[in-house]
Amino acid sequence: MWVLFAFLSAFFAGLTSILAKCGIKKTDSTVATALRTIVVLFFSFVMVMIVGSVKDFSSISSKTLLFLILSGLSTGASWLCYFKALQKGNINKVVPIDKSSTIMTVLLAFLVLGESIGVWKGIGTLVMALGTFMMIEKKEGDEKEGERGWFIYALLSAVFASLTSILGKIGISGVESNLGTFIRTIVVLVMSTVMVAVTGKMGEVKRIERRELGFIILSGFATGASWLCYYKALQDGEASIVVPIDKLSILFTVTLSYFVFGEKLKRKSFLGLILLVGGTLMMLIR
Repeated sequence: MWVLFAFLSAFFAGLTSILAKCGIKKTDSTVATALRTIVVLFFSFVMVMIVGSVKDFSSISSKTLLFLILSGLSTGASWLCYFKALQKGNINKVVPIDKSSTIMTVLLAFLVLGESIGVWKGIGTLVMALGTFMMIEKKEGDEKEGERGWFIYALLSAVFASLTSILGKIGISGVESNLGTFIRTIVVLVMSTVMVAVTGKMGEVKRIERRELGFIILSGFATGASWLCYYKALQDGEASIVVPIDKLSILFTVTLSYFVFGEKLKRKSFLGLILLVGGTLMMLIR
């Protein structure tokens, strides 16, 4: 059952990238992140009330709470970097780098969680690394378009995303997944709000166009659905398998980016995408 939740997470995650890109054409990415997090927090709170896990809050150990907070901080950092990269760069270049967090997650899952790396999982990881490299190769015109900064933000997003998965796996081992998601989301909201305040962008909230606000809210709902499915899968399954399935969201993202933004993949990038998907599927072989 956890495999199904992992695939649902991938679907909603792919939708999130498209909706978010539509919502940050003129809106500052940090402000958009904070607004999206409010939606996700509401979404996760409703789920906590539905499953009745509020009563379990008092029984959460200090260790579990610490790792949930750390996971939330990593998530917040990953989001801020990811949506900044989306705002500055081409979605078909940003997303593959973000998905490369899978490679680091597999290694960390082996070192920290003791999850085994079999032959197929090892080969799949190498294939994914090659596919990612082919998709993120620098294209002509990047400097001309002023997109040089997107790469660093996308890379940092991947690093923090991998830490999120490991910390999240440890943190939800002793707590109901919906409650864990709710706690993490609170941390992300506090972090993103502080960033908005520190950078002096509170006033920009009132100037957001109604259309972009709508897309930001929708991306928040998509993120909430993705999170709930992802952490349910992570709670019941292996992190080194759940994470690769979740990264299949790139297929949905690339397809929609073509129809919505007219972003096309060159032959080499398309081959890289095939390798990414193939590597991911290899990691599911037992």
